[in-house]
Amino acid sequence: MEHVDVAVIGGGQSGLAAAHSLQTQGLEPVVLEASGQPAGAWPRYYDSLTLFSPARYSSLPGMPFGGDPDRYPHRDEVAAYLLRYADRLDADIRTRTRVREVCAADGGFTLGLEGGRRLSARAVVAASGTFGRPHRPELPGLDEFTGTVLHAADYRSPEPFAGQRVVVVGAGNSAVQIAAELGERARVTLSSRHPVRFARQHTLGRDLHWWLTRTGLDTLPVGRFLRTPPAQLVIDDGRYRAAVVAGAPDRRPVFRRVDGAKVTWADGSREVVDMILLATGYRPDLGYLAPLGALDERGQPRHREGVSITHPGLAYVGLEWQRSLSSNSLRGVGRDAARITRRLAAHLASS
Repeated sequence: MEHVDVAVIGGGQSGLAAAHSLQTQGLEPVVLEASGQPAGAWPRYYDSLTLFSPARYSSLPGMPFGGDPDRYPHRDEVAAYLLRYADRLDADIRTRTRVREVCAADGGFTLGLEGGRRLSARAVVAASGTFGRPHRPELPGLDEFTGTVLHAADYRSPEPFAGQRVVVVGAGNSAVQIAAELGERARVTLSSRHPVRFARQHTLGRDLHWWLTRTGLDTLPVGRFLRTPPAQLVIDDGRYRAAVVAGAPDRRPVFRRVDGAKVTWADGSREVVDMILLATGYRPDLGYLAPLGALDERGQPRHREGVSITHPGLAYVGLEWQRSLSSNSLRGVGRDAARITRRLAAHLASS
């Protein structure tokens, strides 16, 4: 069996940031990425996706994003940036290597890989993100819906849905952005339990992220106090609020139930719908840790600011609200990676 210092599970932004930090601690990480390239989920997001943070606030440690620092990079730019970063990192990155399980063994861990291979590691960083585990809420009758049910993870562009009646479930950034672009070609309702909460992208000529950085709110360690993450704000330059006000999409409370092809709205009215798109987020994709007992009954990691409270050699990078509001973003994973790798290095030095 091959033995390594630290196995980093996931080769996207979180895994690459973790590998960089581990190298600065004198450790030799092996990055295990299930897909064919170290770019995380970025190549698989919907076609029109752009960052809500400017390029100057969207880079990993040691390598600026490049280009106009005030632009908002497109999905493909982010994927290309991550590939350049991985190449420059010069780490042992193994693509098409899916981890099936992690088990405790002799003070460290044994990783079972797809195909039957096994690997032992003194420490493990779980950086597999959330894209592999889309959240599908329990909505009455949804399983019997005779139209199309699609999660935002599988949505690419609005063209296939032109002229259709579409309901987008959700109230976050992706829900609003997808609903607005669908609203240009289809009749769309944005359906959510709570009203959409907009945040201005620019205030007094400065991007929101400038203010978050200047005030220190971006790094405030609030994650430890949050039992339930707060409702997401939709960062808006004015376009999305205007689209909702114009009714493309219109916004309604979440429907009561689905019967065949029809949805029943809160006011009792019913109508035929062609597609229900679930922009309802994701959950940590950490099923491979189940054999360790490192997860709670909901599949959530048991940790404190990214450090496992069940296994001293296990840590996480890229969890939502892991430590701060930026913990699962390009601008935040580097800070969290540096913190957890210092803890891991100290643990390995003493073991």
